[in-house]
Amino acid sequence: MTIAAADVIPLTQARATLSELADQVKAGAEKIITKNGESYVALIDAKRLDYYHLLERERIHLVLFDEVEKGLADVAAGRTRDARQALGDLKRGAARRPAGAVGKRR
Repeated sequence: MTIAAADVIPLTQARATLSELADQVKAGAEKIITKNGESYVALIDAKRLDYYHLLERERIHLVLFDEVEKGLADVAAGRTRDARQALGDLKRGAARRPAGAVGKRR
């Protein structure tokens, strides 16, 4: 969906016309509410928000499947380590770093 200039509303105007804006959103529009001339929040239909959340959950599942596929390829190629040894290495590395320091991943 394309956002038109008429769909960008200053916060002061949105306060004064919230009921009208809500009716427009319920009819299918999306509104961008600005504050101090910059994007602040979006006003969208609740059903559309539910749909966006569903899409995000599906995307997360696809990312997880991709990670599983990579892990299985590592196992098939023999790129494995003993889990206890790997956890011990991670703990020793964390103990050597100062609190709050972020180390490089290998």
